[in-house]
Amino acid sequence: MKLVPAAMLSISAFFLFALPIWYIAYPLLVGALVTAFVVDRGLAKDLFLIGVGVGIVSWTSVEADVGWPSFIRIGATLVLAVSVPLLIDRFVFKRKAYGFPWRSREKKTRGEIAYLFAVPFLGWALLPFYFIRSGAYLNWPNITDTSELVRFFIGVNAVGTWDELFFVCTCFALLRRHFPVWQANVLQATIFVSFLWELGYREWAPLFTIPFALLQGYLFSKTRSLGYVLIVHLLFDAIVFLAIVHAHNRDWWPIFVY
Repeated sequence: MKLVPAAMLSISAFFLFALPIWYIAYPLLVGALVTAFVVDRGLAKDLFLIGVGVGIVSWTSVEADVGWPSFIRIGATLVLAVSVPLLIDRFVFKRKAYGFPWRSREKKTRGEIAYLFAVPFLGWALLPFYFIRSGAYLNWPNITDTSELVRFFIGVNAVGTWDELFFVCTCFALLRRHFPVWQANVLQATIFVSFLWELGYREWAPLFTIPFALLQGYLFSKTRSLGYVLIVHLLFDAIVFLAIVHAHNRDWWPIFVY
């Protein structure tokens, strides 16, 4: 029965970010919290924290815009979406249900180390083809001004960092208190990919954003290290930045094959 309210919450994020249809999304979100309260009080607290974060993000559009007003607005919203649930957990619920473990004491496997080197290559092979062939790069503005390029680079990395803080260290970690890894991972990936759709990863992007979201959750469950999954994400996002700028200006960084 716990899966019912958890699934309702994840699906509400799809209607909030991917479509969006607010008159379906918000009743689903509220219904998820009410159902969780009836089913299990502990689950209700954890879903409430996730719902608060999701609700805060839904207050504003996160579509790509590097203008200073949008840069500040989106940045402040994402900071609140991570910090408010954490403050509620610590000072209202008076517990430490989750945290942000930068590194674990466990030694990384050869496969995990090799994956760090494989990520930039996978991004180089996949992202330009996706952005240019699908036309998805048009979901981001054409940037040539140096100041805007710097803000865009910072923004891409800041959002990537926030993704891991919220979707993996918050949503996934809280869901893992109640569900097996695979169920918690599917639930968090639904929220994650819905957010990425609004951000601009549209057309056939879910073909790689879904595996990426699932893999990040899986790696976090294995490594128990925010530092590791964050490095993976930022390596990928470095190629995202280069590929989008190149897609708009084909004579810049002609290092891609598509």
